[in-house]
Formats: sequence, C-alpha cells, structure tokens
Amino acid sequence: MVEKVDWVLGDSLGLSFPAHGDALSQGGLAFLNQAFHASGVLPAHSKVLAITQLQEVTGGSTGRKFLLSVEYDSASPELVKELFVKFSRDFDDERRDQGRGQMEREVLLALLSRDPAFPIAVPTCYFSDFHHASGTGILITQRVGFGEQEIEPLYPKCLDYQMPDQLGHYQAIVRALAQLAGTHKSGRLGADVERYFPFDPAALVVSRRKPYTPEQISKKVQQYKKLVQVAPQLFPENIRSAAFLVRLANEAPQMQGFSKQGNHLLQSDPNMIALCHWNAHVDNAWFWRDEQATLQCGLMDWGNVSQMNLAMALWGCLSGAELDIWDQHLDALLMLFCTEFRNSGGADLNLDQLKFHLTVYVAMMGLAWMLDVPQGTLLAIPEIENVKDRHDPLIAEDERVRSQLLILTAVLNLWQKTDMEALMDRLKG
Repeated sequence: MVEKVDWVLGDSLGLSFPAHGDALSQGGLAFLNQAFHASGVLPAHSKVLAITQLQEVTGGSTGRKFLLSVEYDSASPELVKELFVKFSRDFDDERRDQGRGQMEREVLLALLSRDPAFPIAVPTCYFSDFHHASGTGILITQRVGFGEQEIEPLYPKCLDYQMPDQLGHYQAIVRALAQLAGTHKSGRLGADVERYFPFDPAALVVSRRKPYTPEQISKKVQQYKKLVQVAPQLFPENIRSAAFLVRLANEAPQMQGFSKQGNHLLQSDPNMIALCHWNAHVDNAWFWRDEQATLQCGLMDWGNVSQMNLAMALWGCLSGAELDIWDQHLDALLMLFCTEFRNSGGADLNLDQLKFHLTVYVAMMGLAWMLDVPQGTLLAIPEIENVKDRHDPLIAEDERVRSQLLILTAVLNLWQKTDMEALMDRLKG
C-alpha cells in the first residue's frame, strides 16, 4: 500500500504544494495564488479569483491528471484560464506510483522553458516543483486546445496512416528537436541546462537491465520467426522473407556482442550530445500552420528529458512513423536536422555519421527491447492469425500492441536495408 501524503515542500521554489487532486481542491485558491506569484506568471497586483473546473482525466502510465479552469481579477490576455495539472503520484495504484520519479526532469524542463531564449513551443508553465526524496511532483501548464481554432486535432501514437501530411508533421518535429539541441549547444540557455540536466554518460546506455546473451537473442529471433509464420500479414515482405530471417538469425547474436562498442560510440562525441526530448512521437506534440502555411509544432510530455545522443531523440520521434517515412524520406529528414542544428548554434554535423549513430542505436534498442514484442503479441492476441493486417481493430484499438508492432517493424526494416556486417566492422574501429 502506498503511503499517502497531502502536501510536500518543493526542492526548487521552496513552496509547499499539493500531492493529489483532493489536496489541490481543498487548498486551491490560496495555493494557486501563492504558486503563480512564486513562479512569476501572475503579476503581483493580480490574483486568481475562482476555480471553475477541477476534473480528473485518464491517460498516461504514471500519476494523476486534471483539467483546471480558473478566473482572474485581471482581463489580461496573457493569463491562461484553461490549465492542465499533472501529479507524479498515484496513491491508489502502486504500479503507476512506481513511475513517480519520471516527472522530476519534466518539472525542471518546465522551469527552463521560461527562459526567453528557449527556442521551441511548450505548454506555458504556470507552476512546477518536485520533492526528490518522496518522488512527489506537480506540473501546472497551459492546456493545449487540440482541434480548436488553428490547432490540429491530437494524433494518437502509431496511427499515422490516419494522419494527413505525414511527412510535414515529421519535418515539424525534427525541426523542433534540432532547434532545441542546437540552442543548447550554442550556450544561449545558460548554466541552468548543466545544473538541471548534467551530462551523465551512464544514462546513455541503451538498457540498464542485464543484457541478453547472444544465445538468448537467438531464441528471441525464433520467436519472431514464429510470429511471422502465424501472422505474416502483419509484416512487409522484406522482413518476413526466408532470406531475411536467415540474415537476422546470423547477425542479431553477433550484433549483441558489440553492445560495449555501441554504447561507447553513443557517449563519446560531445558534438552529438545535447538536450533533447526523448519521446517525440506525434501524440506528444501539437501542430498548427504559420502565416506562410508551414506546419509548426510544440512538444509536451518531457519525461526523461536529458542530454543524450542526437540519435536517441531522432529515434524517439521516428520510431512511430510509417515505413514510407523511413524508406523515402530518412536522409532528407536527417539533413533537415543537421541544417536546423547548425543554424541554431550546434556543430556542422556529418550526415553519414548521424545516420551511423542512428542505425547503431536502433539496432541496439531493438535487441534490448523490441525482440520481446513477438511473444508479447502472441500472448495479448491469441487469435492473431485471424486479423486482417496491422490495421485490424484488434490491433489498431490496442495502443500497446499496435505501437510495439510498428516499432519492431521499423527496427527490422532498417536492419534489412543496412549492411550489418559493414556496420559491425565499423564499430570494431
């Protein structure tokens, strides 16, 4: 049973804040006025007059979330009335509560985003703080009005085949990722980046759990082969062919033996390491068109934000894309990233080197996590052989299954199109 606390003292702003919705409801007006003044978002002469909505919403894997609406005594258009509240804790669900530490960096990013030099759109932070010792945090931000005025509707994860202009949306996200990373490298965000997000090479390992042995990888390749045999309609021909299955069975155990060299590659080049969003899928973004009709985006849900290899951020974005994006537009998207990164103050990246880092990371991530997907899919959908294809409702309506299947497909598609023997030779140095 999770021990419930009502209020804690924040580590950053030194203000007591509520740990759950009931506490916010009971101490609402006094807290919001104190919090918004402390964060600087509410002018000293203004105040919150009333809470007109505090409604819990479901979603996400950790914490509890609420829609918060308020009234102010000022008619200033800069004061947002429709807000979103995210708590790190879920005192009624021990499993969800175990992920409470994920919010700590998200809170720090919200504080950093108030810097005028912050280069990309994020939900305006009204208050955020965290108590490290207990893992208790709160984040109050502007609520994104999906489907309202010029903002496009929310696009669910890994359902891009239902989304218009897929390439345009990924171009917008890639530009935002590059602008943030390049601005960090330029130094314009100041010392807070190093204070909030110090570079930790150990954090750049692909997996903190004990790695699979080559023998275990061989068994997992066989599980993928079984899924292909049972439900070939889930995968494109190039990654279910007999020739590819033989390749994968030979290459995957070999590649697993290069995890040390791969981790060293991802940690060793300072030009390739910057502050990045870790999981910039389309459902963690919102989109609108500017006066020139160019698609723009803002990013949200900054859990696990840190300094990381640029390839990690690119994979966190592109792993949810349909294969057409990978097959027809990957080089152009990577070049777009290089250009925006340089223009924002980062180094002049080499396209081949960036693609090499990305491919190594994807291969290692696939071996560490995604080869678990076949067995999980067979357990989740016992009648998998009867589904029409990956768009079948049995898959499409299950976010976890559809996402994992698509990401596994992206891993193996890139693997099939890469000379993995040459890649491993390159890792040898």
